[in-house]
Amino acid sequence: MTADNSVQVSVLGLGAMGSALAGALVKAGYPTTVWNRSPGKAEALVAQGAVAAATAGDAVRAGQLVIVCLLDHASVHEVLDPLSPELAGRTLVNVTTTTPAQSRESAAWAARAGAAYLDGGIMAEPAMIGGPGSSILYSGSADVFHQHKPLLDLWGTSTYFGEDAGLASLYDLALLAGMYVMFAGFMHGAAMVAPEGVTAGEFAALAVPWLTAMTGALPEYAAVIDGGDYTVEGQQSLAFSNLSDLLAASSDQGVSTEVVAMVQRLIQRQIDAGHGAEGFARIIESIR
Repeated sequence: MTADNSVQVSVLGLGAMGSALAGALVKAGYPTTVWNRSPGKAEALVAQGAVAAATAGDAVRAGQLVIVCLLDHASVHEVLDPLSPELAGRTLVNVTTTTPAQSRESAAWAARAGAAYLDGGIMAEPAMIGGPGSSILYSGSADVFHQHKPLLDLWGTSTYFGEDAGLASLYDLALLAGMYVMFAGFMHGAAMVAPEGVTAGEFAALAVPWLTAMTGALPEYAAVIDGGDYTVEGQQSLAFSNLSDLLAASSDQGVSTEVVAMVQRLIQRQIDAGHGAEGFARIIESIR
């Protein structure tokens, strides 16, 4: 399927991400109208060929396809609620970060307004848009996704999770959970070695290959979790995974233990329930 560059696109919200999305559309030749609450952010895009709208209403009226990239769910409603009558017959793609419940609420709201709705979760930083590694997750209207996939693919790899508008947000936030906890773990380690004169950069040089290698174990953990048998041979046991030494060393270095203590609590809960000989993957039962 090739891009239909005759589609009139409007982008609401020109923060770093919204500007990157709009810039990719302009570069690809889509007629693009842009709007931002605070003035001035459209200038660079206008210089590239975009048209700046004076109001959100003007932007919506200019576009068959309306891309929304605002601060949060409340901002989306603040901007779009007054424009509900203008949205009838249009297509709304909302890539604002929201919870699954909020995404479903937005889809229902759009349906009442007569607009087709697709929700998106952006798994990329603004500088990555249109380049390697950029990925955007979508759920909601299948018709919208397939009709506009060539446009969506301009931003990154597009993955569709089905008609439930909340699924893209769910996957987005679940993946972010893994990222943030990993980053916190790295920062904890960097704090541990810092008193010995080791820079964060020096520590990162060791952490990157180590953590990269460790992510290779994720499919094995997943197989154990899906199988529901935490007694499978070859797993590191919960008793062996006890983090008491790590906690003690952190305290000795004058470092807060709260990041690691969180994991230790998950482990200990299962040990206390009599599962110390079972595999580390069992901590998912503590989380559940």
